[in-house]
Amino acid sequence: MEDKRLFGLRGAICCKNDVIDIERRVAQLFDALIVANSLVDTDIVSLVFSVTSDLTAINPAAALRKSGRGADLALFCCTEPQVENSLPKVLRVLIHYYAVYGTISKHIYLNGAEILRPDRSSL
Repeated sequence: MEDKRLFGLRGAICCKNDVIDIERRVAQLFDALIVANSLVDTDIVSLVFSVTSDLTAINPAAALRKSGRGADLALFCCTEPQVENSLPKVLRVLIHYYAVYGTISKHIYLNGAEILRPDRSSL
């Protein structure tokens, strides 16, 4: 691991406050981040999910585990602070992972969340 360092990878997706939609969007965002950044589970340290207060149907960490993904990963979820005029129904993730020095993280923003960080949105 001497030639690797710890990186942070961001992503966000908008979804309905519905168990099925949250499960589908969590899997969609996770898969997009994994594929775009060529990540393997052994390089991932942890995932921190946050949700806006209007997403209450299911915990995204539970949704990820239910999908069969991230079984051995450390997962955590919290609620975003309520801020005036913020985008509603947003699920965010921060992935801590190891990669070789010089790696450029490909952050993913989907399904309306692209407006949060147009400077970092790319596939």
